Amino acid sequence: MYGPDFAADPHAVYARLRTQGPAAPVELAPGAHATLVTDYRAALEVLRTPEIFGKDARRWRALADGRVAPDNPVVPMMAYRPNCLFSDGEAHTRLRQAVTDSLSRIDPNALRGYVERSADTLIDRFAGQGEADLLGAYAKVLPLLVFQQLFGCPTDLGDRLVEGFSGIFDGVDAERADALITSTLIELIALKREQPGADMTSWLMAHHARLTDEELIHQHVVLIGAGTEPQQNLIANALRLLLSDDRFAGDLAGGSMPVEDALDEVLWLDPPMANYGVHYPVQDVDFGGVPLAAGEPVVVSFAAANTDPALLTTRRTGNRAHLAWSAGPHHCPAKDAARLIAAVAVEKLLDRLPDLELAVPADRLVWRPGPFHRALTALPVRFPPAPPAGPRPAPVHDLSAVRRPGSGPVPPYEQPRSDGSPSSPQADTPGDSRWNTSPARNAGRAPSRFTAHPSGSTPPAATSTARPPASGPGARRRPWSFLAEWWRGQ
Repeated sequence: MYGPDFAADPHAVYARLRTQGPAAPVELAPGAHATLVTDYRAALEVLRTPEIFGKDARRWRALADGRVAPDNPVVPMMAYRPNCLFSDGEAHTRLRQAVTDSLSRIDPNALRGYVERSADTLIDRFAGQGEADLLGAYAKVLPLLVFQQLFGCPTDLGDRLVEGFSGIFDGVDAERADALITSTLIELIALKREQPGADMTSWLMAHHARLTDEELIHQHVVLIGAGTEPQQNLIANALRLLLSDDRFAGDLAGGSMPVEDALDEVLWLDPPMANYGVHYPVQDVDFGGVPLAAGEPVVVSFAAANTDPALLTTRRTGNRAHLAWSAGPHHCPAKDAARLIAAVAVEKLLDRLPDLELAVPADRLVWRPGPFHRALTALPVRFPPAPPAGPRPAPVHDLSAVRRPGSGPVPPYEQPRSDGSPSSPQADTPGDSRWNTSPARNAGRAPSRFTAHPSGSTPPAATSTARPPASGPGARRRPWSFLAEWWRGQ
């Protein structure tokens, strides 16, 4: 699953594997063997039965006994870390709560505005050139700008983190990449202790779960890792589909589908993390006639499960039953924010450059090798040069949830009184001493009122971005113009 042949046509590989049952043996990287689940119902069984299939990678027998070398390229993606992704039971509940509570503090309207402004900034850099690689110049950079804002991360540290995570996902010098991520996150955490603010890093530090420094590092690994590489792949894969599939590129009157439906199609057929959800049987088990040994990795193929021929329907428009966000206790807690970022990124680009088209035939686009992701190497496009977007509001530096018409505030974590009872909530002021409370003060903190599960899907708000002038006098308006107007409700 690590060679160019698999990258070029993974669905052909999944079809062959299905002939062996609901799961089949695969080689993720040289010397790293696993069982790949390709059946939709079987995938749900793995994801939803933690008493049989655990996430704690310390069970990985081949790594423990030396059959898999520590420098194997898949180890950084699969080996144990003390975070919510690789934990079970009470440990998972505690670590997951810190993540979901912190994510709940993000205001989706502020996030949308920041994505729009960041998108305009990036588009302005290449809009006048008439051509661009949308992967390198847009899809890869936009999530970087967003997570720098969300985590209060300076640009130099953000660049190093992206370099590290790219190395891990590509399996190129993964051991060095893992070390780069760790050292960079140590610097970020030290910085936020000195300069706390309204950001995910500071919120995780202040959470009543009282995460250790090691836990903070590895919580960041899973959150930032999921917010960069998979996010860029979702944006790029959606743009590829919109630019190459007549169902989306046609005139709305002829039945083309909106951006949200294109995202659904990608999440069903080419999810950004095509194969992951690594689990370890807690004991030997017969899995639909396939024997699974305790402690040997079971990888869920979200892409194969989504395209299981046994599914009763092939209808994907508006259908959110795909497994791209995983399922069960380890389903993605940030799926609503991830979808919002991708939708805004795609809509903004098509609004600004309505005559966008691929610079090469779609079948000549190259997919990056790797067992886990579904990722392009480049997405070259051309278009009539367009003017800059014009003056824009200053960037928002606080994405924390605020009071909105018709809604109550999202309260900050409560400060305990000296007797251990909670006091009234304090304002979310960056630099407030509550970010660096001592263990003694944390001891009496009241439990958070937030639930352990993310809220429902966040409906996309209408945007009010002014349309740029047409590409030139008398320029033909491609269907994207009508699509953008429909998306904004005009």
